[in-house]
Amino acid sequence: MTEPTAPPLPQHLSLITLGVADVAVSRAFYEGLGFKAAPGAETSVAFFDMSGTILALFGRAALADDAGVADAETVFRGVSCAFNLASEAAVDAAFAFVARQGGRIVKPPHKVFWGGYSGYFADPDGHLWEIAHNPFWPLDAHGRPQLPK
Repeated sequence: MTEPTAPPLPQHLSLITLGVADVAVSRAFYEGLGFKAAPGAETSVAFFDMSGTILALFGRAALADDAGVADAETVFRGVSCAFNLASEAAVDAAFAFVARQGGRIVKPPHKVFWGGYSGYFADPDGHLWEIAHNPFWPLDAHGRPQLPK
């Protein structure tokens, strides 16, 4: 019988890289949302500290080339990123803020079938972001959701 081994991958997300059409335009959008870019005036990449995970913006064609795949445009990428907030009112306030910053509201926040409250917006390149309140996932002191044990 073999002994179980630790998973070879850490159980936390280190980096999310979004392929974007124009790094400067996308950087300005995320900075308008209040994200703080790491120092550097690079136009080919931007990094944002997301409380332990890093969000990177990288040229879409360059990212496809780096991964060795074709840069094919699709309507739905099958991925969304999300923010969980403490209340429905906080979700509504966040959506109003995103709209003022030029985010495209894809689906306004509303009560959802699973008992929470959420909606979606898109960044300048169409990357989807969900903003939600999940009453079943309490937030810790850092605002990070905690899965039930």
